[in-house]
Amino acid sequence: MVFYYLIIFVFGLIAGSFLNCLVYRLETGQRMTKRSYCPYCRNKLSWQDLIPVLSFIILKGKCRYCHKKISLQYPLVDLSKGLLFLLIFNFQFPVFNEFSIVNFQNLINLCFMLCVSCFMIVIFLYDLKHYIIPDKVIYPAIAITFLYQSFRVLNFGFLSDFSFRTLDFETWTSSLLAGIIACLFFLTIVVISQGKWMGMGDVKLAFLMGLFLGFPNILVALFFAFFIGAIIGIGLIAVKKKALKSELPFGPFLVIGTFIALFWGERIINWYLGLCSVPF
Repeated sequence: MVFYYLIIFVFGLIAGSFLNCLVYRLETGQRMTKRSYCPYCRNKLSWQDLIPVLSFIILKGKCRYCHKKISLQYPLVDLSKGLLFLLIFNFQFPVFNEFSIVNFQNLINLCFMLCVSCFMIVIFLYDLKHYIIPDKVIYPAIAITFLYQSFRVLNFGFLSDFSFRTLDFETWTSSLLAGIIACLFFLTIVVISQGKWMGMGDVKLAFLMGLFLGFPNILVALFFAFFIGAIIGIGLIAVKKKALKSELPFGPFLVIGTFIALFWGERIINWYLGLCSVPF
């Protein structure tokens, strides 16, 4: 069991390193096929400079060639992605055994959630830095999620027994409706504010969230997104980092809300319903 957790964590570190590179290439409009290089001195990096986290520690956070400081974003994203992959793995296999890991449907579910989590991290970083959610990221994420939810209805029968499952169909319609409702909610905010409070990127992300989480987890995600966003916004104003009318990217809070709902949404909902049922 420890071996599998170690493999998933290392895989997460590698994915985090790749996503850091992807975000930078999206910023600069460069192809992913080019070798990695230092953004300051333009020297190409060798393999020993690209080991996630470890290279940062060995090089003491500086470029091997020009000795310019390397952003903390890189090791932090690598570590966060490693931990996130562990959370997803544990979520998918709460009761771990050898038979569950080799089950085809379990592996498809795991790969899907890992894939969506990568899209979410790219959205988080890009929106945090540039106040925009790129279509090159959000549209493929929506397409993959829609296809995954659609194939679930057929019990992945396109590869085995072509069987229709009513329960999965209800889950699919719930996810689709959750996506549409969340999308319309944010679209209404965009129209009323004329794009001053929210952007169209948030509308598309809300649709992805609903499609991914379904109902009622989408409610949990939106609640925590607005709650955390309000707390952070008030805190930044209090320390005079932001003014009352300053822009604040909302995508990162939606991503945080998505992960909270994914891992703990059901527990939060059950806790809330239990609280409501307590007589006063």
